[in-house]
Amino acid sequence: MTEVVILGAGLGGVIMAYEIKEKLGKASKVTVVNAGHTYTFVPSNPWVAVGWRTPEEVSVDLRPVFQRRDIELRPEGAKRVHPSENRVELNDGSDLAYDYLVIATGPDLAFDEIEGLGPHGNTQSVCQLDHASDAKAAFETLVKSPGPVVVGAVQGASCFGPAYEFAFVLDTALRQAKVRDQVPMTFVTPEPYVGHLGLDGVGDTKGLLESAMREHHIKWITNAKVTKVEAGTMHVEEVDEQGATKTTHELPFAYSMLLPAFRGVPAVSGIDGLTNPRGFVLIDKYQRNPAFPNVFAIGVCVAIPPVGKTPLAVGVPKTGFMIESMVTATAANIASLVNGEAPRAVATWNAVCLADFGDDGIAFVAQPQIPPRNVNWSSQGRWVHAAKIGFEKYFLHKVRQGKSETFYENLALDILGVKKLKDIHIESAE
Repeated sequence: MTEVVILGAGLGGVIMAYEIKEKLGKASKVTVVNAGHTYTFVPSNPWVAVGWRTPEEVSVDLRPVFQRRDIELRPEGAKRVHPSENRVELNDGSDLAYDYLVIATGPDLAFDEIEGLGPHGNTQSVCQLDHASDAKAAFETLVKSPGPVVVGAVQGASCFGPAYEFAFVLDTALRQAKVRDQVPMTFVTPEPYVGHLGLDGVGDTKGLLESAMREHHIKWITNAKVTKVEAGTMHVEEVDEQGATKTTHELPFAYSMLLPAFRGVPAVSGIDGLTNPRGFVLIDKYQRNPAFPNVFAIGVCVAIPPVGKTPLAVGVPKTGFMIESMVTATAANIASLVNGEAPRAVATWNAVCLADFGDDGIAFVAQPQIPPRNVNWSSQGRWVHAAKIGFEKYFLHKVRQGKSETFYENLALDILGVKKLKDIHIESAE
């Protein structure tokens, strides 16, 4: 029997479990290792943070779903991967042996790299569901006692979409509460320009986002390096094209949400040949680690070089469609190896993204996600907000039902009206 262990039960890990189980069937044992037994739909966290969703509405208890699918869940979480021994050490001291390991852990959130950053410091976060719940309490305090707001991301971040989303969602929520006129807003980002997104822009994301921020009275500081966050004051250095400080800012705030830099999780960081110095997993075009060929990685934990040189560190995001593309390729390649064949499936790494603004939004399509591209398109409209709601409901239904088919291709075809996207490329057999 082939034993496949998957680390992580986020978007990539859960769908990976469903898809590999379908591929290998009863001749396989699929085990998911996760800290806890709950899946949470992370894209809804900005809505949770302003009270538009409850934690229960965006969570799924994986135990009954996995039981129906004959997938084992180990909620103890992973302490350390030992790839040279084909085993995973769990937090309770037990071990799991594997024939194939898929790392889908997501990131470790590096709040500690900046003094005062994060939910245990002086800023809020929407990276995790518990963070978003705490941010909601802080939002309610802001509504009662309005004051300046600072939203954005710090240097080294690699997921800028949620920062933009939250700025506009917060703007909408404050307007609904009729206190927006008492809340000056500033967007802080290490990106060299608004709408860079870690991708050097997609279509006219620069123009669309700058226009939207002007329309919503949100000021911005780009090339911004956050050096320290004190209670009620953020210290920011604005750098020039060479990275030298040209201006310093002391930004007062009554409420702030900043996305942190990401790094690899402790269970895999520092393993020679498996991860880079930042702790992200090294992979080849088949999603496979070159040093340990029975180890694969998908999602945010994967090492991807930055898109071009920027004055401050700006990472590349791993969008939902890109992750599902990695999942499909990985499942196909493990199935090939089990059948004694060489891996031939290559993820396309295309991107389709819906950035919700609360009552409006921006969508973009990048084929492939990393430039140069065959398709480079973006558009704004109220339909994006409606599409994001539909996307949330469909994906949560998919997780609860234990389905593994991809959804972003259908989203692009039916909602965006673009050509249906293929999620993987199969190389010709030699």
